[in-house]
Amino acid sequence: MTRNVVISGGGTGIGLAAARAFAADGDRVLLLGRREQVLREARVPGALVRAADLTDVDDVRQAARFVAEEMGAVDVLVHSAGGSGLLEQRPERDDPLERIADDWSLNFRLNTLTAVLLTEALRHRLAEPGGRVLFLSSIAAYRGSGSGAYGAAKAALHPYAHDLARQLGPHGITVNVVAPGYIEDTGFFGDAMDDERRARLVAETSTGRAGTPGDVAATLHWLASPAAAHVTSQIVQVNGGAERGH
Repeated sequence: MTRNVVISGGGTGIGLAAARAFAADGDRVLLLGRREQVLREARVPGALVRAADLTDVDDVRQAARFVAEEMGAVDVLVHSAGGSGLLEQRPERDDPLERIADDWSLNFRLNTLTAVLLTEALRHRLAEPGGRVLFLSSIAAYRGSGSGAYGAAKAALHPYAHDLARQLGPHGITVNVVAPGYIEDTGFFGDAMDDERRARLVAETSTGRAGTPGDVAATLHWLASPAAAHVTSQIVQVNGGAERGH
């Protein structure tokens, strides 16, 4: 049966890999993201696209109206929007505390607020029973991220997902989190990845390789399948053993 799948950050990286996996099953996919041109160039068969800044309440409302008009119910909601903020323009600050405030606020908006706002705007459209909500966290939620801001913003998704799972469980809706480790072929690191750092991250794994967007997409696809109907309120790590289970 064809499902309606909404994917934020669906134009690149993990979101794009997930979109292609669902589309290959014949599902109807909506790609959400800030850059309309990137979404249109994603080449996901049959996909709808909608440009939206998911940190903005009005944009989220408009995206929710688009979903209502074009799709109706939402069977699968995947939150892949986010990032470390490396690619974002930031104000020039001389005061170090102001720079820290900017960094933490930016990471919270990109990684936590986007997911929360879109979920709350669409929760009454989730299919009952059978709906799936899937969040993208990070290995950084367990071990930090250098500045702490990115890891903290991703970690904030965990208790939200647990609360949501309890609230939506009686309606037959599951809520899970996928926490990837180092994933190649994404724009996450920008120009900040060098050979030495890559080698160190790969060496941390038990599999001896970097992860791919397809690795994470396959996990998301399984969590959205009937086979995972009794899996909810879980944080599934996809990192090749770089971080052990908790």
